[in-house]
Amino acid sequence: MRLAAIDVGSNSVHMVIAEVRPEGHVRVVERVKEMVRLGRRAFTTGRLSAEAMDLAVRAVQDFGRLARARRVDRLRAVATSAVREARNGPALVRRLRRETGIAVRVISGLEEARLIFRAARHALGLEGGPHLLVDVGGGSVELVLVHDGRPLWLRSLPLGVARLTERFLLHDPPTAREVRRLERHLEEVLGALLDRVRHAAVLRAVGTSGTVNTLVAMARAARGEDLGRLHGASASARELRRLRRRILAADAAKRSGLAGIDTKRVDLMPAAAVLLDFILARAGAPTLVACTWALREGLLLDLARLRSENAGGAPARRRRSVEALAARFAGPNPHGRHVARLALSLFDAVAPALALPPPARELLEYAALLHDIGHAIDRDRHHRHSCYLIQNAELLGLERIEVETIAQVARGHRKQAPKPSDLGALPPRLRQVVRGLAALLRVADALDRTHSAAVRAVSARFTGRRLVIEAEPRGDDAELELWAAARRTDLLARLLERPAILRQRTSTEPAAVGLPASGAP
Repeated sequence: MRLAAIDVGSNSVHMVIAEVRPEGHVRVVERVKEMVRLGRRAFTTGRLSAEAMDLAVRAVQDFGRLARARRVDRLRAVATSAVREARNGPALVRRLRRETGIAVRVISGLEEARLIFRAARHALGLEGGPHLLVDVGGGSVELVLVHDGRPLWLRSLPLGVARLTERFLLHDPPTAREVRRLERHLEEVLGALLDRVRHAAVLRAVGTSGTVNTLVAMARAARGEDLGRLHGASASARELRRLRRRILAADAAKRSGLAGIDTKRVDLMPAAAVLLDFILARAGAPTLVACTWALREGLLLDLARLRSENAGGAPARRRRSVEALAARFAGPNPHGRHVARLALSLFDAVAPALALPPPARELLEYAALLHDIGHAIDRDRHHRHSCYLIQNAELLGLERIEVETIAQVARGHRKQAPKPSDLGALPPRLRQVVRGLAALLRVADALDRTHSAAVRAVSARFTGRRLVIEAEPRGDDAELELWAAARRTDLLARLLERPAILRQRTSTEPAAVGLPASGAP
């Protein structure tokens, strides 16, 4: 089923189109937006401007045509703060129905918060916690305190960045007096609520709006990172404080040149920087994590009438997302599934010796399921293409750092072992984890060299100063697989600092069929 959701917001009109699979996986196929600025001056005059209304109608008309071209089965459209508050908001809704044929429903702030929460929970899981969900629009801010995937409370407050800019930040760059007035206002409206968040010992903030996520992108750019996919990326409260100083010191022309900034939001970034810095500091949240799913994706989930999306919790959502990516590029993927089983058997045998933490087991399985998807692009360099596809996929429920770990393990399954230059996006503690997981995946992949599951199962044990890996053949023998695997034990042997021997399990004492890995003691 193909669905579409349109969000007529205070800054932009957005549409997202997605396919919903029978098992409940949602795959976004297109996102489009038009910056129409319905909220410009609307929060001070109480009326939407004729120019902004014309732009909104034109955007919805275009989106309607695109939805028909994409053969959308069902579409839902909503409007938020600017239309909700403007005296001529109902007139715009009637005009949209008359000129576009699309019925736009004006929703309340709490309904907006509920839909945002639903989308973020689907995309990031939000288990554990507590987490503070933050959505900053042009007219309003939605806050949700989440613990173990459930909202403890939801709030919608009139603190959107277009509203705050027009009311408090009248100069460019803003004066120190204007910033102090804005901070006093935030203290009056938000102070007591954020004290409750601090008292709950929130672990992190999760930002779901374009304005918030622009700040995360700017923080990553300041670190010199390749921006890539934003979903799951993070910025520390300290980085946001530094960004605030840079943004407030620059006028619009200079802000446009800041790395990572969305130039269409240049005028709104001073208010956004002050607001987010205040929220994180007062709430005691050490980091801000970007979530690219928000109100419109929440609409899609409602439209799909998914009732089991949270079944099994975060692990089930993560697995569905990985398996959907594998199916998209590798079809039924029997080789990937078999390699995953072999790799997990090796993990269970040698993880302590490689200092691999238990959570790494799940990442190894996902890397095995996805390690060959790059064949859809090119066979010879498929490991690199697999890495790229994983890095840029919408793997819901997985943190950005987990996605990068999976991508680098998949890249390391053939040819050269992971090099330090490949692992620069990972902290040092995870670089060794990637090497260990890649070493296991290399052997497991070789044990299915012919893609025929000739090796039914594998086990491993330490005997004296060596690791013995025993393969149980499905038929008479698995000589080719054992030969291939013996050539892939070099990294594993180096990490273990002992030889790795491959044997075929038989009814009698097995004989070694592989040589100790090169470079092993």
